[in-house]
Amino acid sequence: MSAKIQTEHIDQVALTRRADASANVYLFGGTLTSWKLKEHEVLFLSKDAVFNNKKAIRGGVPLIFPNFGPWSKGRPQHGFARTSLWQLAGENKWDDIGVDPDDRKTGNVSATFTLEDNEETRKLWNHSFKLTYTVTLKKKSLLLEFTVDNKGQDTFDFTCLLHTYLLVDDITQTSVVGLQGTKYDDKVLGEKDRVEENEEVTITGETDRIYKSTPNELTVKNTREGKSIVIKKDNFPDAVVWNPWVDKAKAMSDFGDEEYRVMICVEAGHVAQPFHLEPSESFHASQEITLV
Repeated sequence: MSAKIQTEHIDQVALTRRADASANVYLFGGTLTSWKLKEHEVLFLSKDAVFNNKKAIRGGVPLIFPNFGPWSKGRPQHGFARTSLWQLAGENKWDDIGVDPDDRKTGNVSATFTLEDNEETRKLWNHSFKLTYTVTLKKKSLLLEFTVDNKGQDTFDFTCLLHTYLLVDDITQTSVVGLQGTKYDDKVLGEKDRVEENEEVTITGETDRIYKSTPNELTVKNTREGKSIVIKKDNFPDAVVWNPWVDKAKAMSDFGDEEYRVMICVEAGHVAQPFHLEPSESFHASQEITLV
Protein backbone atom coordinates (compact mmCIF):
# COMPACT_ATOMS: atom_id res chain seq x y z
CA MET A 1 0.00 0.00 0.00
CA SER A 2 1.39 3.39 -0.93
CA ALA A 3 -0.01 5.23 2.07
CA LYS A 4 -1.32 3.86 5.32
CA ILE A 5 -2.15 4.56 8.92
CA GLN A 6 -1.83 1.67 11.34
CA THR A 7 -3.79 1.58 14.57
CA GLU A 8 -3.37 -2.06 15.53
CA HIS A 9 -1.57 -0.96 18.70
CA ILE A 10 -4.19 0.99 20.61
CA ASP A 11 -1.53 3.11 22.29
CA GLN A 12 0.06 4.46 19.12
CA VAL A 13 -0.57 5.41 15.52
CA ALA A 14 1.90 4.74 12.69
CA LEU A 15 1.78 6.79 9.50
CA THR A 16 3.50 5.83 6.25
CA ARG A 17 3.68 7.90 3.08
CA ARG A 18 4.61 5.71 0.13
CA ALA A 19 8.31 4.83 0.47
CA ASP A 20 9.20 8.41 1.35
CA ALA A 21 8.34 8.98 4.98
CA SER A 22 6.97 7.51 8.18
CA ALA A 23 5.98 8.75 11.62
CA ASN A 24 4.81 7.35 14.93
CA VAL A 25 2.50 9.07 17.43
CA TYR A 26 1.67 7.81 20.91
CA LEU A 27 -1.83 8.58 22.13
CA PHE A 28 -0.30 9.21 25.54
CA GLY A 29 0.61 12.85 25.37
CA GLY A 30 -0.16 12.96 21.64
CA THR A 31 3.60 12.55 21.42
CA LEU A 32 5.25 12.20 18.03
CA THR A 33 8.23 9.92 18.72
CA SER A 34 9.62 9.28 15.24
CA TRP A 35 9.76 10.93 11.84
CA LYS A 36 11.80 9.26 9.15
CA LEU A 37 12.57 10.30 5.59
CA LYS A 38 13.72 7.26 3.63
CA GLU A 39 14.82 5.63 6.92
CA HIS A 40 16.68 8.79 7.97
CA GLU A 41 15.49 9.48 11.52
CA VAL A 42 15.09 13.20 12.20
CA LEU A 43 13.85 13.23 15.79
CA PHE A 44 15.74 12.36 18.96
CA LEU A 45 14.19 9.83 21.35
CA SER A 46 16.15 8.91 24.46
CA LYS A 47 17.11 5.28 24.86
CA ASP A 48 15.99 5.69 28.48
CA ALA A 49 12.59 7.20 27.69
CA VAL A 50 9.83 5.81 29.89
CA PHE A 51 6.62 4.48 28.34
CA ASN A 52 4.37 3.93 31.36
CA ASN A 53 1.49 6.30 30.51
CA LYS A 54 2.44 8.39 33.53
CA LYS A 55 5.74 10.12 32.82
CA ALA A 56 6.12 12.40 29.81
CA ILE A 57 8.01 10.73 26.96
CA ARG A 58 11.58 12.01 26.71
CA GLY A 59 12.03 12.91 23.08
CA GLY A 60 10.14 13.38 19.86
CA VAL A 61 7.67 16.27 20.05
CA PRO A 62 5.86 16.48 23.41
CA LEU A 63 2.93 18.93 23.41
CA ILE A 64 3.04 21.67 26.05
CA PHE A 65 -0.31 23.13 27.21
CA PRO A 66 -1.69 25.08 29.07
CA ASN A 67 1.50 26.11 30.85
CA PHE A 68 5.12 26.23 29.79
CA GLY A 69 7.67 25.73 32.55
CA PRO A 70 7.04 25.47 36.30
CA TRP A 71 3.37 25.77 37.22
CA SER A 72 2.04 27.35 40.41
CA LYS A 73 0.27 25.55 43.27
CA GLY A 74 2.30 22.37 42.81
CA ARG A 75 0.79 21.60 39.42
CA PRO A 76 2.88 19.64 36.89
CA GLN A 77 5.62 21.41 34.96
CA HIS A 78 4.70 22.08 31.32
CA GLY A 79 1.00 21.44 31.98
CA PHE A 80 -1.00 18.28 31.39
CA ALA A 81 -1.27 17.85 27.60
CA ARG A 82 1.95 15.83 27.37
CA THR A 83 0.74 13.39 30.05
CA SER A 84 -2.92 13.08 29.00
CA LEU A 85 -4.45 10.40 26.80
CA TRP A 86 -5.40 11.83 23.41
CA GLN A 87 -7.94 10.42 20.97
CA LEU A 88 -7.45 9.63 17.30
CA ALA A 89 -10.14 11.78 15.71
CA GLY A 90 -9.51 11.36 12.01
CA GLU A 91 -7.15 10.19 9.31
CA ASN A 92 -6.62 10.93 5.63
CA LYS A 93 -4.74 8.79 3.15
CA TRP A 94 -3.95 9.93 -0.35
CA ASP A 95 -5.98 7.07 -1.82
CA ASP A 96 -9.06 7.62 0.39
CA ILE A 97 -12.34 8.52 -1.25
CA GLY A 98 -13.22 12.07 -0.29
CA VAL A 99 -9.66 13.15 0.40
CA ASP A 100 -8.79 16.68 -0.67
CA PRO A 101 -7.63 16.52 -4.33
CA ASP A 102 -4.43 18.32 -3.39
CA ASP A 103 -3.60 15.61 -0.86
CA ARG A 104 -4.46 12.90 -3.37
CA LYS A 105 -2.14 14.49 -5.90
CA THR A 106 0.74 15.01 -3.48
CA GLY A 107 0.35 11.76 -1.58
CA ASN A 108 0.24 13.47 1.81
CA VAL A 109 -0.90 11.41 4.79
CA SER A 110 -2.32 12.91 7.98
CA ALA A 111 -3.80 11.93 11.31
CA THR A 112 -5.71 14.19 13.69
CA PHE A 113 -5.74 13.87 17.49
CA THR A 114 -7.90 15.62 20.07
CA LEU A 115 -7.89 16.29 23.79
CA GLU A 116 -10.84 17.80 25.66
CA ASP A 117 -11.22 18.92 29.22
CA ASN A 118 -12.20 16.21 31.69
CA GLU A 119 -12.43 15.71 35.42
CA GLU A 120 -8.67 15.36 35.81
CA THR A 121 -7.76 18.44 33.75
CA ARG A 122 -10.38 20.55 35.52
CA LYS A 123 -8.81 19.71 38.87
CA LEU A 124 -5.64 21.38 37.62
CA TRP A 125 -7.09 24.05 35.34
CA ASN A 126 -10.83 24.66 35.54
CA HIS A 127 -11.62 25.59 31.95
CA SER A 128 -13.51 23.99 29.08
CA PHE A 129 -11.38 23.50 25.97
CA LYS A 130 -10.64 21.30 22.99
CA LEU A 131 -7.17 20.76 21.53
CA THR A 132 -6.81 19.53 17.96
CA TYR A 133 -3.44 18.34 16.68
CA THR A 134 -2.88 17.25 13.09
CA VAL A 135 0.27 15.50 11.91
CA THR A 136 0.81 15.52 8.14
CA LEU A 137 3.53 13.60 6.32
CA LYS A 138 4.72 15.22 3.13
CA LYS A 139 7.38 14.05 0.73
CA LYS A 140 10.19 16.06 2.32
CA SER A 141 8.58 17.70 5.32
CA LEU A 142 6.44 17.25 8.41
CA LEU A 143 3.55 19.63 9.14
CA LEU A 144 2.28 19.93 12.72
CA GLU A 145 -0.91 21.96 13.27
CA PHE A 146 -2.16 22.87 16.74
CA THR A 147 -5.55 24.39 17.57
CA VAL A 148 -7.06 25.48 20.89
CA ASP A 149 -10.83 26.01 21.09
CA ASN A 150 -12.40 27.76 24.07
CA LYS A 151 -15.56 25.71 24.69
CA GLY A 152 -16.60 27.46 27.90
CA GLN A 153 -18.26 30.67 28.96
CA ASP A 154 -15.18 32.32 30.46
CA THR A 155 -11.96 33.61 28.94
CA PHE A 156 -8.67 31.88 29.71
CA ASP A 157 -4.96 32.48 29.25
CA PHE A 158 -2.49 29.79 28.24
CA THR A 159 0.99 29.17 26.91
CA CYS A 160 1.78 26.36 24.47
CA LEU A 161 4.78 24.88 22.69
CA LEU A 162 5.91 22.03 20.44
CA HIS A 163 8.86 20.66 22.43
CA THR A 164 10.76 19.40 19.38
CA TYR A 165 13.83 17.20 20.00
CA LEU A 166 16.12 16.96 16.95
CA LEU A 167 18.71 14.24 16.44
CA VAL A 168 22.24 15.42 15.59
CA ASP A 169 25.55 13.70 14.97
CA ASP A 170 27.64 16.06 17.10
CA ILE A 171 26.13 18.93 19.10
CA THR A 172 29.40 20.87 18.95
CA GLN A 173 29.03 21.07 15.15
CA THR A 174 25.35 22.07 15.13
CA SER A 175 24.06 25.65 15.05
CA VAL A 176 20.76 27.54 14.86
CA VAL A 177 20.45 30.34 12.30
CA GLY A 178 17.83 33.08 12.28
CA LEU A 179 17.93 34.34 15.87
CA GLN A 180 20.47 37.14 15.51
CA GLY A 181 19.14 40.42 16.89
CA THR A 182 16.28 38.87 18.85
CA LYS A 183 15.83 39.21 22.60
CA TYR A 184 15.96 36.15 24.82
CA ASP A 185 15.67 35.10 28.45
CA ASP A 186 18.61 32.97 29.57
CA LYS A 187 17.25 30.60 32.22
CA VAL A 188 20.70 29.18 32.99
CA LEU A 189 22.19 32.59 33.78
CA GLY A 190 18.94 33.97 35.18
CA GLU A 191 19.08 36.98 32.85
CA LYS A 192 16.23 38.49 30.84
CA ASP A 193 16.09 40.36 27.57
CA ARG A 194 19.59 39.64 26.39
CA VAL A 195 20.14 40.30 22.70
CA GLU A 196 21.47 37.52 20.51
CA GLU A 197 24.59 38.82 18.77
CA ASN A 198 25.59 35.68 16.88
CA GLU A 199 24.48 34.82 13.38
CA GLU A 200 24.80 31.15 14.31
CA VAL A 201 23.84 30.08 17.83
CA THR A 202 26.03 27.19 18.97
CA ILE A 203 25.85 24.95 22.03
CA THR A 204 28.93 24.96 24.28
CA GLY A 205 27.34 24.19 27.65
CA GLU A 206 23.97 23.91 29.35
CA THR A 207 21.54 25.95 27.28
CA ASP A 208 17.97 26.98 28.13
CA ARG A 209 16.84 30.11 26.32
CA ILE A 210 13.48 31.60 25.38
CA TYR A 211 13.89 33.67 22.22
CA LYS A 212 11.06 36.17 21.79
CA SER A 213 9.32 37.48 18.68
CA THR A 214 11.48 35.38 16.41
CA PRO A 215 11.38 35.13 12.60
CA ASN A 216 8.97 32.59 11.17
CA GLU A 217 11.83 30.62 9.62
CA LEU A 218 14.77 29.13 11.50
CA THR A 219 17.47 26.77 10.26
CA VAL A 220 19.28 24.13 12.31
CA LYS A 221 22.53 23.47 10.49
CA ASN A 222 24.53 20.26 10.41
CA THR A 223 22.12 17.94 12.20
CA ARG A 224 22.88 14.52 10.72
CA GLU A 225 25.11 13.61 7.79
CA GLY A 226 25.69 17.29 7.10
CA LYS A 227 22.01 18.00 6.49
CA SER A 228 20.08 20.98 7.81
CA ILE A 229 16.55 21.33 9.11
CA VAL A 230 14.38 24.32 8.20
CA ILE A 231 11.60 25.16 10.65
CA LYS A 232 8.79 27.33 9.27
CA LYS A 233 6.32 28.38 11.95
CA ASP A 234 3.07 30.29 11.93
CA ASN A 235 1.59 32.06 14.98
CA PHE A 236 4.32 30.64 17.21
CA PRO A 237 6.25 33.86 17.89
CA ASP A 238 8.79 32.37 20.29
CA ALA A 239 11.48 29.71 20.06
CA VAL A 240 13.14 27.81 22.91
CA VAL A 241 16.64 26.40 22.45
CA TRP A 242 17.58 23.72 24.98
CA ASN A 243 20.37 21.26 25.68
CA PRO A 244 20.95 19.86 29.19
CA TRP A 245 24.71 19.33 28.76
CA VAL A 246 26.74 17.13 31.10
CA ASP A 247 25.42 17.60 34.64
CA LYS A 248 21.73 17.92 33.79
CA ALA A 249 21.95 14.87 31.52
CA LYS A 250 23.35 12.79 34.37
CA ALA A 251 20.63 14.05 36.71
CA MET A 252 17.74 12.88 34.50
CA SER A 253 16.73 9.25 34.97
CA ASP A 254 15.05 9.09 31.55
CA PHE A 255 17.98 10.55 29.59
CA GLY A 256 21.32 8.88 28.82
CA ASP A 257 24.41 10.44 30.38
CA GLU A 258 26.04 11.05 26.99
CA GLU A 259 22.92 11.75 24.94
CA TYR A 260 23.30 15.52 25.22
CA ARG A 261 25.94 15.09 22.51
CA VAL A 262 23.40 13.94 19.91
CA MET A 263 20.37 16.18 20.41
CA ILE A 264 19.12 19.74 20.41
CA CYS A 265 15.69 21.10 21.16
CA VAL A 266 14.44 23.94 18.98
CA GLU A 267 10.88 24.51 20.11
CA ALA A 268 8.27 26.69 18.43
CA GLY A 269 5.80 28.15 20.89
CA HIS A 270 3.73 30.95 22.34
CA VAL A 271 5.42 31.19 25.74
CA ALA A 272 6.96 34.60 26.39
CA GLN A 273 3.48 35.99 26.98
CA PRO A 274 0.24 34.06 27.55
CA PHE A 275 -2.38 34.00 24.83
CA HIS A 276 -5.80 35.35 25.88
CA LEU A 277 -8.66 33.32 24.38
CA GLU A 278 -12.28 34.48 24.51
CA PRO A 279 -15.28 32.11 24.70
CA SER A 280 -16.06 30.38 21.38
CA GLU A 281 -12.80 31.67 19.91
CA SER A 282 -9.91 29.59 18.55
CA PHE A 283 -6.13 29.79 18.48
CA HIS A 284 -4.33 28.14 15.59
CA ALA A 285 -0.58 27.73 15.04
CA SER A 286 1.67 25.40 13.10
CA GLN A 287 5.22 24.45 12.27
CA GLU A 288 6.57 22.69 9.20
CA ILE A 289 9.95 20.97 9.41
CA THR A 290 11.89 20.26 6.25
CA LEU A 291 15.13 18.31 5.87
CA VAL A 292 17.44 19.94 3.33
